[in-house]
Amino acid sequence: MKKFCLLFAFVFLMACGRPPIVEKEAYIFGTRIEVLVANTDSAEGERAIQAVLKEFQRIHNHYHAWQPSQLTDLNNSIQKGEPFILNEELKSFILNAQNISAQSNYLFDPGIGRLIELWGFHSDDFKPILPPKEKIDFYLKERPSIQNLTIKENILTSQNKNVALDFGGYLKGWALDRAAMILKEHHINNALINIGGNILALGNKYGRPWRIGIQHPRAPGPIAILDLFDGESIGTSGDYQRYFEIDKKRYHHLLDPRTGFPSTATQAVTILIPKNKNAGLYSDVYSKPIFIAGNQWQKIAKNLKLQNILRINQNGKIEISRDFYSRLEFLIDQKEIQIVDF
Repeated sequence: MKKFCLLFAFVFLMACGRPPIVEKEAYIFGTRIEVLVANTDSAEGERAIQAVLKEFQRIHNHYHAWQPSQLTDLNNSIQKGEPFILNEELKSFILNAQNISAQSNYLFDPGIGRLIELWGFHSDDFKPILPPKEKIDFYLKERPSIQNLTIKENILTSQNKNVALDFGGYLKGWALDRAAMILKEHHINNALINIGGNILALGNKYGRPWRIGIQHPRAPGPIAILDLFDGESIGTSGDYQRYFEIDKKRYHHLLDPRTGFPSTATQAVTILIPKNKNAGLYSDVYSKPIFIAGNQWQKIAKNLKLQNILRINQNGKIEISRDFYSRLEFLIDQKEIQIVDF
């Protein structure tokens, strides 16, 4: 399976006396995790990375969308029409996601968990089976949304029993920001954190920016190289990670709430978020509505105040905002690239 992904372009040229890069990998959030630490003592780097991975596992366990968790408890209460007492962390997720959902014209909506389950993506081993038409029709009639949820103090109620929260398009980005906080608490100022292609940079690698490559989903090798500076985060949404095929047609997990089906106008989207305390979160969340918007992506980009976007449309053609174009070192013929102003 060829992927549109963010590839690390690491150069391990170690000068005399320079401590080695400390690197750890894990599998959390249903994806591969990499944390790299530079310019520090190896033992200190190891301790810091272990603290990060422990926090990732906590987040994964507490807010899993289909294995027993606080989130499944909440979804069960919604289905029964019962109120639910939120902890402060989950409350903040919901309120923030409601705000982002409105900004994205509800193309990003964590309240469509029942639809995701209907398509079989609430499983690590999904099967190539289309949902029954009548169930899609029922979803479109009921229109469950995170906007149906009301929070008073810490009590959540829902106007729609068909709402089920799934923060699969939110937690990885939020975890990046948590990782940055934990590393700084451990006095780590130079690191690169990768959660399944969502990447956050801290500091640099021995005086040079962290470098990553961007790959086309249907072609081998990187198409461009990006220098990622302190505090910046980059995220990708694509049709290549969680999908199945029937009669050579691809059905992926990025579902359009307006149709109940996977969005078909885009193969992949990558966005770059400037340094801010929520850079990781935004890199994860904002790529979803840009992907789902299809040919209307520029309108959503304006709503979200995004400036650095690379999109590959359903025909494999590359569209890129002018700001992002100036940041990339391309490895392909640039005649294949359309620069977009918006």
